[in-house]
Amino acid sequence: MNEKIIVTNLGAFKKKYGAKGLAKIRTAVRKLISADKARGFHTRLVALDRSSDMKKMKGTAVSDPSSPRQNKSAIDAVFTSIRPDYLMILGATDVIPHQDLINPAYDGDDVDEYAYGDIPYACEQPFSQQADKFIGPTRVLGRLPDLTGATDPAYLIGLLDTAAKWTSRQPSDYADYFAVSAHEWAKSTKLSMQKLFGSDKGLSLSPTAGPKWSNALLGRRAHFINCHGGQTDPQFYGQKGNNYPVAHDAAFVMGKIAEGTVAAVECCYGGELYDSNLLTSKQKGMCNTYLGDKTYGYFGSSTIAYGPAEGNGSADLLCQYFLRRVLAGASLGRAALEARQEFAQAGPDLDPFDIKTLAQFSLFGDPSIQPIAIPTPHITLGAKPTKGFRGAAAKTLPATGSSIARAERRRQLLTKGLFISATQPVARRASRSPASGALAEALRRLASEANITSPKMISFRVELESTPARDATTKKVFAAAPAARLPEGGAYHVAISSHAASDVPVKQVKAVIAKEFNGKLVSYRELLSR
Repeated sequence: MNEKIIVTNLGAFKKKYGAKGLAKIRTAVRKLISADKARGFHTRLVALDRSSDMKKMKGTAVSDPSSPRQNKSAIDAVFTSIRPDYLMILGATDVIPHQDLINPAYDGDDVDEYAYGDIPYACEQPFSQQADKFIGPTRVLGRLPDLTGATDPAYLIGLLDTAAKWTSRQPSDYADYFAVSAHEWAKSTKLSMQKLFGSDKGLSLSPTAGPKWSNALLGRRAHFINCHGGQTDPQFYGQKGNNYPVAHDAAFVMGKIAEGTVAAVECCYGGELYDSNLLTSKQKGMCNTYLGDKTYGYFGSSTIAYGPAEGNGSADLLCQYFLRRVLAGASLGRAALEARQEFAQAGPDLDPFDIKTLAQFSLFGDPSIQPIAIPTPHITLGAKPTKGFRGAAAKTLPATGSSIARAERRRQLLTKGLFISATQPVARRASRSPASGALAEALRRLASEANITSPKMISFRVELESTPARDATTKKVFAAAPAARLPEGGAYHVAISSHAASDVPVKQVKAVIAKEFNGKLVSYRELLSR
C-alpha cells in the first residue's frame, strides 16, 4: 500500500539548489519515508517531471514547472492511480504552483484577479480556472513549502526533519491558546474563541496589545490570528478607527514559536509564499517563519480574505472549522478537508466571497501529522498482534487496524465531497447589474448604511452545476424537494468599495452581499477585508 505520496518537481529543485542541494533534499526525504514506516504507513516519492514515474501513474510528466494545468493533470494521475490516504506537495510555488483560479469577486475593488490556492489538487474535477468547479474536495492534502526564490536548501531540510520527528501530544498541550484580533473585530473573534475553547479570556486585541508578545504567550501551541495583512508583508496589523498598529511581526516571533504549534490565520495574504529577496530586510513571510520554527500546521490565505466585524462568516468559519478538527484529534490534512467540506455546506448555496474563501486558503505542513492524540474506544490490531492474535490468526489481518480506519474515513470523505459538488448551488457572474430601479436603490441604501461610498456593483446568478453525477434518479428527487419550489430568479448583488490612504498600511475593502428572489432583496450581509 502507498498510504502517503509526496509529489514534487526534482528538476525545479535542481535549478534552485544545484545537484548537491537536490541530493541533500532527497536524503532528507528518505529520512521522512523511514520515519513514516516506523509509524506504520508506507510513503513514496513521485517526481511529477520524471517520465518514468509518471508512466507508472498513466500520466504525462510536467515539462513546464510553472504550468498550473500540467501540474493539476499530473497530480490527478498520481491520485487516481494510487488513491493514497495522504498527498503532500513538496516545494513552494516556484516548484509546484498554486492553481490560478479566477476570483469571482474581481472587477470590483477586490483587486485579486486570481484566488491562488491548492484546493483543485484536492478535487476530482479536471483542470479549470473556474473557482466554483472546486467546492467539493475529496482528498487529504497539504503542502510543505521551501522558500520561494531560495538558493540554499537548509530551510526545507529543516521542515522535512520536523515532519520526520513529529509526535502527537495530549489535548492539554493545546488547551491554552494565543489569539490576537484587530480591535474592530473584537466581537467576531471573541465568538470564535468561545466556540473553539469555551472562553475568550485568552484573546488579545490590537491596539493596544502586541507586537512584542511574551515568550509564554507565543509558546502556546494553538494560534488564532484575525488581523489585517498586506501583500509581500511580514507583519499583521490591528485596527481601532484609523489607527493600524503592528500587531504581529514575523521578525519578532522568529525563534519563539513552540514546536508543534498549529496556526489558523484569517489575515489577508497570511499564507502568501512570497520571495523574501524582494524585501530590503529579507524577512520571510509569516507562514514561512512559523514553519521554520517547527510549527506543524499553518492554515492561511494567499490573497484578500473576508469576514464580518460582528458574528462569524467566511474566513472566520473556515479557520474555526480547521482548528476545531485539529483539537478533536484529526490529522492536519483531514482537518483541512473536513473544514472545507463543512464550509461548503454551511449555507443553502455559495456566494462569490465564500467561493473565493474556499479557493484561497491552503494547508501548509505535512498532512499526515496528527498534533493531538485523542483516545478512542477502539483497540487497533497491527503488525505486532496482541495476545490471542498470534500465529495463523494474525495472518488473516490484511492491514493494520489504523490503516483500515483511515480507509473507511477516506471513503466517507470522498462520498461527501462528490455529493457537495453535485448538489451545492453556486453564484456565477451575471451580465445584468442592478444599475437602476428599486433593486438598485435598495442595494445602494444598504451600502450607505454600511458606510460604503461610491460602490461598484456586481451581480451573480445562483446555479446548480450540470454534471454527469446528477443521474435521472437524482434529478427526480430534487424535482420533488422543497428547494425546487423556491421563487425563480435567485441571485446575489454586491456593492463593494475600497479605501487606501498613505497612513494606512493595508488596503481596506468593504462589501454588502444581498440575496434576491423574484426582483426583491430578501437578505444581506456585510464583509470586511482581513
